[in-house]
Amino acid sequence: MANIPQTMNCPSCGAPVASDATSCEHCSSRLAVVACPSCFGMVFAGAKFCSHCGAAIAREEIPADKVQRCPRCRVVMESVLIGKTNLRECPACQGIWADAVSLQRICADREQQAAVLGTASSVPASAGNIEKNIRYVPCPVCTKLMNRVMFARCSGVVVDVCKNHGTWFDKDELHRIVKFILAGGLDAARADEMEQLEEKRRQLKAAEMARASDPMERRAYYDRAGTGIASAAANLVTSFFFD
Repeated sequence: MANIPQTMNCPSCGAPVASDATSCEHCSSRLAVVACPSCFGMVFAGAKFCSHCGAAIAREEIPADKVQRCPRCRVVMESVLIGKTNLRECPACQGIWADAVSLQRICADREQQAAVLGTASSVPASAGNIEKNIRYVPCPVCTKLMNRVMFARCSGVVVDVCKNHGTWFDKDELHRIVKFILAGGLDAARADEMEQLEEKRRQLKAAEMARASDPMERRAYYDRAGTGIASAAANLVTSFFFD
């Protein structure tokens, strides 16, 4: 038997609403917001603790230094402080904009948390054909269309990335990314990438050994190939975010 969302009442107008609703269909009041500084999950307005991970809620709306519009619905986004992380949130679609520095800090902190607490588990398999109708959206800062990138290439979450300014997460995508990192996703992605690079190295060596007869030419070829692979390996973490 399928789980049916329980009903509750909107604190603004008193109308019945589903417990998983993010806004009231009667008066449009917001019922849920991103407020957890640990998992960045959405919680019901007024909650003291996160319903996903149990962490204490820490959300503060702060003055914005400049106006930025939601890439999806063009509504002016709110500037919010979730714990110590400054983000922009769309009040209409609940999407989140994280600048490059904030996202790197979130990822680094969650990796450290996973290492300390030993929370890493099996990384969920990525989904195949996630999107049928792709819609490219503009960066809130420079207005150029952003790239569609699967985060870490194996997370199953496709996000919109402006290499210079930040990343756009549709509703719940940042929460899903945090869960992926806590499960050891970035470590798994790095290991997979290194294995692919090593396989390319082996293929290059085998191909060159098969065709090259001049020892000096073969040595020069290896040097060029090794330099290129080493350079690629040094940029693994950056390539997770920006293809």
